[in-house]
Amino acid sequence: MNSAFSHFGTLKDRIATKQANVMTVGLGYVGLPLILTINETGFNATGFDINAERVARINSGEQVISYFPPDRISKAIEGARFRATSDAERIADQDIILICVPTPLSPEREPDLKYVVSAVEVIARHLRPGQMVVLESTVWPGATSTVVKPILERSGLKAGSDFFLGFSPEREDPGNETHTTRSIPKIVGADDQHSRDLLEAFYSQIVSKAVPVSSSATAEAVKLAENSFRTVNIALVNEMKVAMDAMGVDVWEVVKAAATKPFGYMPFYPGPGIGGDCIPVSPVYLSWRARDVGSQTPIIDLARGNNERAPEMLADRIALDLSKRGAAVKGADILILGVSYKKDIEDTRVSPALALLNRLEEMGARCDYHDPYFPVMPMTRDNPELANRKSAPLTAETLAGYDAVVVTTDHTDVDYPLVAQSAQVIFDSRNTFDSRGIKVPGEKLIKI
Repeated sequence: MNSAFSHFGTLKDRIATKQANVMTVGLGYVGLPLILTINETGFNATGFDINAERVARINSGEQVISYFPPDRISKAIEGARFRATSDAERIADQDIILICVPTPLSPEREPDLKYVVSAVEVIARHLRPGQMVVLESTVWPGATSTVVKPILERSGLKAGSDFFLGFSPEREDPGNETHTTRSIPKIVGADDQHSRDLLEAFYSQIVSKAVPVSSSATAEAVKLAENSFRTVNIALVNEMKVAMDAMGVDVWEVVKAAATKPFGYMPFYPGPGIGGDCIPVSPVYLSWRARDVGSQTPIIDLARGNNERAPEMLADRIALDLSKRGAAVKGADILILGVSYKKDIEDTRVSPALALLNRLEEMGARCDYHDPYFPVMPMTRDNPELANRKSAPLTAETLAGYDAVVVTTDHTDVDYPLVAQSAQVIFDSRNTFDSRGIKVPGEKLIKI
């Protein structure tokens, strides 16, 4: 029997009967929800991460991601079919290996695949015939076939015959209770039919629907298209916010009314900028790859630039409005309310709130922050200079002591009525008070 068909048949049977052993490489905001979901659907599941401390916390059943049900991880551990590990030798025991590692930007604002390359090199050292490797991390179209595949084939095994290879872009939305890992359809792509069939068979067991496409490059491009769409529309609504404010029109009211149109419109909302490891990154990967093949993406590039400048523009707006009130930003005491890049999660990756904080301090302000998810700022990849800062207490006395409070992340668990009553000036970038029906006395609320 042809060895490729034999490997294909064996793995397909193991997937169908849920006997396949599955591993995610990376236990962050993508890898951990994914491997837990895989475990919850009946597979033997292993999470691999080089961070031994995080592995130990997971194996002890600790709730390492705040929006998880408190007992989700402990239940998985008690079930004896899930374990986290930092032992790379366990890779050889797996049938399916899913790569869920960061793909940030380099200091030159170009794609940085160092974490992908490192993970694939580790996998290659333990690769055996019959395994399937799937990249989920955001990359440029063609990366699976030109970066991942050659490294794996250094083992002497060939993709599509000795082992199977494909791409399935992660679609995780941290903290979203409506659209979960299991309910969001998954795109699956591969460059040979056997790999594509296996990807579809596996993910169909895990999520609501697997959507096959013709190649790994197509699947890679889908993720970039999704996030570039969001990038352009976020830039558009933030641009409209500035223009409509000059016209005396409330952009939030405009968007709310426009959203009643049942066709041809999708609401996007203003904010202090974009954050996370997806929306700020994907358009850069697409733009870089377009230039690499002799094309260009001017609309996406313009939107990217506008979004990246958003925190700086907000700082300028705050400085201007303070000056109109007879105060200067230099020497002002300012409280940043919320430092996560989105509400109700403990994630500061590419947070516009921290970019705004840094910019205001560059302008001479003295900035504190309050965030219930960060009593103490940890050491982070993007903002190591802020490590060990402590969240300021939110009391009437402390609020009154600041020249301004800037709402940058509208966490649910914050006493906004207290802020409304006690703050001297409030700059609201999230429509926090109006959306909650909270009255702010006087003229101290400024929407930015």
